[in-house]
Amino acid sequence: MIYDDLGGGNYRITLKAYRDCFNGIPPFDGQGTNAVPAYITVYDGLQNLLGVYDIGSPTVTIVPPAINNPCILTPNTVCVEQGIYTYTLNLPPKTGGYYIVYQRCCRNGTILNIVTPGDVGSTYYTHIPGPEVVVTNSSPRFKNLPPIFVCNGLKFNFDHSATDPNGDVLVYSICPPFQGLDGCCAVINAGAPSGVSNSCPNPPTSCPTEAAPPPYASVLFSSPYTSSYPIASNPAFSINPTTGMLSGTPNMNGQWVFGICVQEFRGNQLINTHYRDFQINVVTCSVTILSAVQSQLSKCQGNTFNFVNQSVGGNTFSWNFGVPNLTSDTSSLFSPSYTYADTGSYVVTLIANPGKPCADTSTKTFYVYPPLTINFPPNDKQCLKGNSFSFTANGVYLPQTTFNWNFTSSATPSTSTLKDPTNIVFTDPGKFFVKLIAKQFTCIDSFIDSIRIIGRPNAKINNLPTSLCDPAHVAFSNGSSSDLPLSYLWNFSNGNSSTAYEPVQVFSPPGVYGVTLTVMTQSICIDTSMVSVNNVTVNPSPFAGFSFSPQVTSIFDPEITINNMASWDVLYWQYFFGDGNSSVFPYEKHTYQEYGNYLIEQIVTNNFGCTDTISQVVKILPEFRFWIPNAFTPDENLMNDYFMPIAIGVVNYEFEIFDRWGEKLFKTNNPKQGWNGYYKSQECKQDIYVWRITFKNVVTEKEEIHYGHVTLLKNR
Repeated sequence: MIYDDLGGGNYRITLKAYRDCFNGIPPFDGQGTNAVPAYITVYDGLQNLLGVYDIGSPTVTIVPPAINNPCILTPNTVCVEQGIYTYTLNLPPKTGGYYIVYQRCCRNGTILNIVTPGDVGSTYYTHIPGPEVVVTNSSPRFKNLPPIFVCNGLKFNFDHSATDPNGDVLVYSICPPFQGLDGCCAVINAGAPSGVSNSCPNPPTSCPTEAAPPPYASVLFSSPYTSSYPIASNPAFSINPTTGMLSGTPNMNGQWVFGICVQEFRGNQLINTHYRDFQINVVTCSVTILSAVQSQLSKCQGNTFNFVNQSVGGNTFSWNFGVPNLTSDTSSLFSPSYTYADTGSYVVTLIANPGKPCADTSTKTFYVYPPLTINFPPNDKQCLKGNSFSFTANGVYLPQTTFNWNFTSSATPSTSTLKDPTNIVFTDPGKFFVKLIAKQFTCIDSFIDSIRIIGRPNAKINNLPTSLCDPAHVAFSNGSSSDLPLSYLWNFSNGNSSTAYEPVQVFSPPGVYGVTLTVMTQSICIDTSMVSVNNVTVNPSPFAGFSFSPQVTSIFDPEITINNMASWDVLYWQYFFGDGNSSVFPYEKHTYQEYGNYLIEQIVTNNFGCTDTISQVVKILPEFRFWIPNAFTPDENLMNDYFMPIAIGVVNYEFEIFDRWGEKLFKTNNPKQGWNGYYKSQECKQDIYVWRITFKNVVTEKEEIHYGHVTLLKNR
């Protein structure tokens, strides 16, 4: 939006809007008989509403999609229309000036760099400064129509500069566009929303009748895009603040929105900022002619070049090899060769289809210097002890070539500028990378190779306990390390020795023992390392012992008595009786609940934490008893209420009750469960009932079946 000062407080307001006509977007506001009007809203500098004005219908034209390059085929998937509104307002001079605002929703839903673009509106406004800033002023206006599309992967340059009727100084920058109306109220004076929709989940009761006053919120960019990096591009889009030249190379197809700001200075005072909301369409372009030359592989490859033509299209070519004051340094071959007479840098020019309407020109700088290749021969590995390395620079280079060696911080010296440095000593073992950089004129070459420093062996005994119990069985853990194979010699203070990697030793009787481990390398770097441990204490161990009686008894008399017979130094006892029970008393009585053979285990501990264990077996013999009554009185007087046999020493038990007609009234497999005289929750009558019991006798180990009768008596 721009304005022109017509004098007498009259201002001509010009609004230029653009719309996508390829994807079927609705017409401009005010375009056609059924279109909504186009309104602008006017505020004074204190944001007081001065009025809302219908600015009429626009003058609509289709923007030609050409990009003024006959060598690029125009895509047929882009269509843009321009609508120009003009309206004259009388705005008398007023402190703070005026704001003229036009708001709308919504933007194209296919925009890639902002959040939910289909629900985001736009705000276009301009500010007319008050007389306290300038007496008269007309806003700057851009000189060129924005490009309809730019080509993916091709460098884009666009003159986005503006002219100023008052000759003010203009400064350009990329800035974010402003939000506007939303999907609920797409235009000013739209009445009430029609209801809930995807674009209007929470409709208000009415829509605004005027645009909101400033300030205005910027659009929300979706990551990774920002107001300073609004387009996927490499190099990124930027604008020259002085010339207004917009440049960059887009690298992703799609639609992108960003803003261009023009600051207007008069006498070093900022008097206004002009905004342009700008949508760019990045598309794949068909390039019919493109001039391109392959870059040289190295700056130092000699004087003769075999140029590689990478042009697209074109039948004829014109080369100029860039030798100053020479006209014969040309060629019309597709990929020519040329030998330069002197070193230096030369700008090579290639024209594809020279002299034709569709021609393209490219330039590239080539550097002509003698060849430079550098390396150094490998070094054999050395021992850390007494190491000393020498290095020699080899390759193709001139006498004036300079060298820079880097041996890493583990070397003394760590760097050198000599061509052939000597006596380089490394203070640490390991693998190190040595780098040589050679510089000849502006040419640099480098070479990296590794050297190996063999470290000294290191003897180590892992996690040897310092307190043990007699007899101490020690499995030694060897933590020694070496870059070379090792031999081992263990010497123990009990008089034994071993050459095993991890030997096992027994230390007894109690006392303090020591061990020494010596490791030795036998090849390349012959060396020795030794480690000693002299504080391994072997403490006395207690002796467990107990007696018990009886050793064999019946389940009818299952109690045993345990007597402690452990050594005098025992502080703690623990017995495990084999039936899940235990005790911590030295003398104990224990009663078993079931017959069987049980392992009694005693564990004793002395004041050194040393233990001893002993175990013995007690036998609890089974017994068999079977008895059953012949009558019962289930009258709930707690006397003879249940009919239940007494069965001791039985397994696989099954007890059943039948009436005189053979119907089963009761069944159980629990020897301790009796019949209460009920069947299906009903009391049974007084009568004689049949019982059947089967079980296995644990003494005879035979299956038994018993039958009989029982009389159910009623006492009430």
